[in-house]
Amino acid sequence: MKYINIALLIVLAALQYRLWTGHGSVRDVWHLGELREAQSAENRELEERNRSLAAEVLDLKDGLGAVEERARSEMGMISEKETFYQIVPAPPAAADAATATATTP
Repeated sequence: MKYINIALLIVLAALQYRLWTGHGSVRDVWHLGELREAQSAENRELEERNRSLAAEVLDLKDGLGAVEERARSEMGMISEKETFYQIVPAPPAAADAATATATTP
């Protein structure tokens, strides 16, 4: 009976060792769970980006408003009925000289 208990204890220890450190162990399962969560988060971000891009594609296919908006923002285009005004700021040297002469008595 004593030898059977020792043998069973050795088998139990071997199984516990494999459970905690072997292939498919608890540690591996925890690691795979963390990888799955990270991949799920990345997939959610990519799905949101894909929805946004799909909506933009539909908008570009259906309406001219998106095309006009993109032409205005990215290419600086204006429509035929508009007048373009460009306001150029004064150079810093001229502004400094003007304030210096105005403050000198």
